[in-house]
Amino acid sequence: MFESNAKFTTERASGYLQQLCKHFAHKIEVEFDPEAGVIRFPFGQCKLTAEGDILELTVSAETQSDLTKTCRVISSHLERFAFRENPKIEWRPVSAT
Repeated sequence: MFESNAKFTTERASGYLQQLCKHFAHKIEVEFDPEAGVIRFPFGQCKLTAEGDILELTVSAETQSDLTKTCRVISSHLERFAFRENPKIEWRPVSAT
């Protein structure tokens, strides 16, 4: 399992979490509330948490290429939804424990 993590500081952390989840819920399995969510793509998944002004994203997938694809999909949508804030989403590998 491959994992990457990113954090986005914004006053709208919960709003973006819900917007991302509602957007993808039209096509794939999604679970969410104002503080946490999970988006399940056929090629990977993204766990989202909103705490204060931090939106944390953790993406996981079976292969590195699927991980890259999942990160790209989440990043492109978040950048589009938060365009006024011009977010820079920097994914960092999650080390296995």
